[in-house]
Amino acid sequence: MSSSDNIAIKISHVSKSFKLPHEKNSSIKGALINTFRTKSTYDKQEVLKDISFEVKKGEFFGIVGRNGSGKSTLLKLLAEIYSPDKGQIHINGKLTPFIELGVGFNPELTGRENVFLNGALLGFNRKEMLEMYDEIVEFAELEKFMDQKLKNYSSGMQVRLAFSIAIRAKSDILLVDEVLAVGDSSFQRKCYETFRRLKEEKRTIVFITHDMSAVERFCDRVALIQDSDLKGIYDPSTAATKYDKLNSDNSEDSHKSKDENRWGTGEVTVKDLKYKSRNKELKKPVFELGKDAEIIINLNNPKKMNIVIGLGIEDAFGVNIAGPNSLGKNISKDKISFYISKMSLMAGDYKMTIVVFDKFLATEYDHLEKYYKFTINSEDHTQHGKVDLFGIWK
Repeated sequence: MSSSDNIAIKISHVSKSFKLPHEKNSSIKGALINTFRTKSTYDKQEVLKDISFEVKKGEFFGIVGRNGSGKSTLLKLLAEIYSPDKGQIHINGKLTPFIELGVGFNPELTGRENVFLNGALLGFNRKEMLEMYDEIVEFAELEKFMDQKLKNYSSGMQVRLAFSIAIRAKSDILLVDEVLAVGDSSFQRKCYETFRRLKEEKRTIVFITHDMSAVERFCDRVALIQDSDLKGIYDPSTAATKYDKLNSDNSEDSHKSKDENRWGTGEVTVKDLKYKSRNKELKKPVFELGKDAEIIINLNNPKKMNIVIGLGIEDAFGVNIAGPNSLGKNISKDKISFYISKMSLMAGDYKMTIVVFDKFLATEYDHLEKYYKFTINSEDHTQHGKVDLFGIWK
């Protein structure tokens, strides 16, 4: 077998840009006026710049990068939804994209009818779909809903059904774009088991995700894209470290948020937050796994009222990780800190809600919903899950 026979995807010097028109036609009149203009002006947005790499047959290949880096555009180029401005893409085998699951679904048809419709779009005949139908429904956990119209399904139910159909496609290459983030934890486990099986079958998979634990669990190699450029191809552990550092270096100011995410009576309010670790104030809210961490909350409490502070911490997927509070501490000062002797949250980005209550928890003086952001860094990428238990094997 020649080296080229072992390549599933070859991307050679691919660039892609989009034109963003200056004129926005918000009315029929505006559209007619702009039709008769001799020139329209555009801003050119370069989404991908001179990208080149190869994906081997049977490889589980990851693509990571911050939002807006060009990952999804690259996947749509591979799926031939877009065409490159420059360069070439060679696909060696049949390819199935899991980019926009449920494309081809008809909301006026039942779930049962949509299974057969979507299966036909993937190339299955009715006999094949009849043989697979029970497995599809069982995997999607939608046995009670298959005779309801699809328009009555939640978005999560539709994704589960679409994914359950799509994984049965007879293809050599699968393109997957963050479909796991939509389902609940039970369904995500099923997806992971499916990925494990496909990996054992030596199917070629290109996987875009922000979940570094999934990258390290499944991927053989990982491409890191930053600001439309390919920064390199790395082993999963190195890619996860570089991705986490990229996020911490470019993390948004932790205090920026929208006013609609804040409410309360205003009698006591949060002024600002400070962050410390190892007795040093941090310029950015970036903590290290296994090290101490302190969140200092500065308050406006003019009447020195007794209050209770509650924190809510969520991961990047909105999973509630922890909810400590100061109930019973009799706080009536302008400053309170929450000290963690050993940070156990795994590497990643987190959002924090802060609520200031009266001592009876009857009134919310200040509620800042997912208002603050912080990051956990770690050099150790050998573990999975949400927390490090710091256990000892004996």
